[in-house]
This record gives sequence, structure tokens and C-alpha cells, in this order.
Amino acid sequence: MIYDKASDVLFDEIFFELRGFAESMHVLVKIEGLNLAGSIKLKTAIGLVDDLEAGGLLRSGSTIIESSSGNLGIALSIICAERGYGFICVSDPNALPENLRLIEAHGGQVVLIDRRDENGGFLGSRIAYVRNRLAEDPNLVWTNQYGNWAGAEAHRKTTAHAILNVVPDTDCIFVGVGTSGTIMGCQSYLDAANSPVRLIGVDVQGSVTFGGVPGRRHIPGLGTSMRPALFSPTRMEKVVVTEAETILMAREVLARWHFLVGGSTASVLAAVRKNASSIPPGAKVVAVSPDLGEKYLGSIYDDRWVEDRFPGLLAKER
Repeated sequence: MIYDKASDVLFDEIFFELRGFAESMHVLVKIEGLNLAGSIKLKTAIGLVDDLEAGGLLRSGSTIIESSSGNLGIALSIICAERGYGFICVSDPNALPENLRLIEAHGGQVVLIDRRDENGGFLGSRIAYVRNRLAEDPNLVWTNQYGNWAGAEAHRKTTAHAILNVVPDTDCIFVGVGTSGTIMGCQSYLDAANSPVRLIGVDVQGSVTFGGVPGRRHIPGLGTSMRPALFSPTRMEKVVVTEAETILMAREVLARWHFLVGGSTASVLAAVRKNASSIPPGAKVVAVSPDLGEKYLGSIYDDRWVEDRFPGLLAKER
């Protein structure tokens, strides 16, 4: 295949089986990081910008603004560069430095918000900044990944469809919940098909999305300090993991399968293992992997970073 736009390089049907992950089931990882934005968020970004263009909300000279911890920011910086829009990414100190540098490399502007919101995170403060900028500048347009159904619709058409196209006998789908667009798109697809497939959402301790107690989190990707407007579960089961479980899982997957996964993927796989007793023998489980792990080499794969934040954790690894 020959492509002439970065955003066209999308591979939606690549799965990797973790043989031996669990004796009682087949675990297949749906790999979403093999595109030029490096994550599942490329599909989200295309859906959001297409929706704004279809509604006549973007014009020559418009600048898109969005709150992101990194992956959507990278994807939007690519789409905006391709289509001639400016881009401002509103992020926070938890974002991976590598992600922020990539956004700037693609021509985006990064604004870091370091004031915590009422739940101890940064999302509320980031959204407040976006709203203030929109009031000040009529040329700014907000894609609003937290409330714009176009992001979820992109995953209904692609992610969910691809899973059942490649693995039609899927029994369970595990999806990490951040902005919740991916899992809401999967839920919509399964509901419309009246499918018996179990849909399991994965969140991390310290996030409020599932109604948990807010707490400090160190790994960007999953979890929020403010429940996304999109999140409206109808059939979804819920599993919460700790960041310690995420770190240990990421390192196990690398050691056993030589697969460098990102933090969100490791959280999803930790949830699969945590929920294994509820899954029938022989079941086929699909775990959605939003991105790969290169950008996490300075965090969850770095012994000093882990020891500083989770003292004694690595002793369990040995």
C-alpha cells in the first residue's frame, strides 16, 4: 500500500495473542499504536475534526484547542497540520515530555496547567482554561473529546467493527476508560447488534469516572478527575486496577512476550487478569491496546522513576 497522507496510515485489524497469559482463556491484544500518530486517538481526532468541518464550524484561519494528556494532542497536531488549522494543546505536568515534544514538532502549541482541580487532578483546571480562551478568541474551536459524540462514533465504525470482524467469536472486550469515547463507541456497536459479548471497562484507582474516591495518579492515559460527559454506561462491567498493578503488568508483558506496551494497555491487561475468575474456560478475550510503550521508557520502565513513586514495588517483580 502507498499512502500520501499521514492520517491515512491506519491499521485497524492487527491482533497479538499473549499465549500463556492465562490457562483458562485466549487473550488477544488489539494493537492500535501502529499508525503515524502512535495511538488509537488518530481515529478519534479524524472523527472530531470531520464533525466540526461538516458542521461548518471550521474555516481558514481557525485554531483548534483541546485538553489532552498527550495522545489526542499528537493526533490533532497531525490532522491540523494536514488541513491548515492551528492547534493548541492544553495539558498538565503529568503528561509525558515525549508526547509534548511530538505535539510541538508537528507545529502545535502546548500550554501546561499546573493548578489542581477540586478532585486533586488537573482536568477541571484544563477545561476551565479552554473555556476562558474560547470566550476571549472567536477563532478558537474546541473539539471537546469529553462530550462530542463524534469521537465515540469513530470507534463504533472502526474499533468495535474490526474486533468482531477479525474475532467473530469474541466473548469479552476489555477497554480502558479515559475520555470514554472508545468504550462508548464499542457499547453503541454491541447494543445495535444485540450482541452477547461482554464489555468490561477499566479504570485506575484515584479516578472518579466510576464513582471512586479521587486520588493522585502518576501515569497518564486512563482515569479522570472529572467524569466525562460522554460516559453513559448501559451494559458495561467495571474493573478498577492500581497503578502498581499497571507497572508490574507492563514489565511482565515486556519480559515474557517482548512487547513494549503503554500504561493504558498494561492497565487493561491487569484488569483481564484480575477478572479472570469470572471468564469461562476457553473464552476469547480482546484487550484494546491504545498505544505502544516507547514513550513510557522514562516512567513505568525506569527503575528510579518507579522506586521514587512506589517504594518497594520492584521487589515484587523479582
